[in-house]
Amino acid sequence: MTKQRAEIETNAAKKRGSGSKFVYETLRDEILELTLKPGSSVEESNLAERFGMSRSPIREALVKLAADGLVRTLANRTTIVTPIDLQEFPRFVEALDQVQRTVTRLAARHRTDEDLHAMEQAAALYDAECSAGRPLDLSEANKSFHMAIANAGKNPYFAEFYSKMLDEGRRILHMHYAHRRQSKDPFPLSPQHHEMVEAIRQQDEHRADRLAHDHSRLFHDRLLEFMSVEYIEDFDIETAD
Repeated sequence: MTKQRAEIETNAAKKRGSGSKFVYETLRDEILELTLKPGSSVEESNLAERFGMSRSPIREALVKLAADGLVRTLANRTTIVTPIDLQEFPRFVEALDQVQRTVTRLAARHRTDEDLHAMEQAAALYDAECSAGRPLDLSEANKSFHMAIANAGKNPYFAEFYSKMLDEGRRILHMHYAHRRQSKDPFPLSPQHHEMVEAIRQQDEHRADRLAHDHSRLFHDRLLEFMSVEYIEDFDIETAD
């Protein structure tokens, strides 16, 4: 292989990778903020035409979205945005609660000064986003805070699973945030974030566990209050049967 040909192929690979990342990030945001409705089709040919790309970077982006649990390929090879099954919400919160308590206890056990700094910054960013009132950025800031805790626990297996759980919950959380913005209700600051950081700082595993559980219950109670029929219908989403 000549040097010129190698450079051409290297540049082409970089371009494909950049294109795949752009498609992935664009579709991920549209799925999380419900611009792409749960259950809606996301076909390679339509996306290739939309983004002006070949199918290769589109396919790469869809594979990554599938790994995140945000899209699903059916038996007939149709790819759809993963439906939201509201009937499974209590089971989702049950699983979220268990892993959230685990990573928070581990963070209290293993945290470093650098970890504490990352958590403090993430908690402050969440508070700042509450003032800004951008639902997608707010749910991203919330995830960043909780992942700072998970990373402090030094267990990548729990952290990876927790990340997927948080992403799955972000679509429901986004509906809650978006409704608050539409109704001009203030976004809630989370003093629990700062309390969790303090418990982790003191390496108080029992208190960290209790605060993580309380935080799960708060998420559950707020979303149950929100998920009344009139609110859900405002978003015109297709949910799983």
